Amino acid sequence: MKAQTKSLVAYVHVNNVEQSINFYADLGFVVTNSIVPDGETDPSWAYLQSEQANLMLGLASAPIDSTQQAILFYLYFDDIKQTHNIMAELGHKPGAINYPFYMADGEFRLEDPDGYVLMLAQS
Repeated sequence: MKAQTKSLVAYVHVNNVEQSINFYADLGFVVTNSIVPDGETDPSWAYLQSEQANLMLGLASAPIDSTQQAILFYLYFDDIKQTHNIMAELGHKPGAINYPFYMADGEFRLEDPDGYVLMLAQS
């Protein structure tokens, strides 16, 4: 007998939850739950969803060091070229679309406000 994982949700520690919510909104995510501590005006935690993608954002207890990442996020889109153009139009800095052997339909890098690397790829 073995345990059966039902789902997996990434939890990302961020410097500013509200800023990260706004960034991920540009990728189609919406906030479905959040916590604003008593006496505060900004959330310290949020749960975001976009179709079958789920993400939790939590306020980091120390500064984020983007050079020490041990995780890489892959987000999949129906039209990678259109997604690239939208990200650029929204003021983000998407990397060039590359076509490696494992992602022949294309992928590109995009950093979130804390420097986490996202790979946006053709689904």
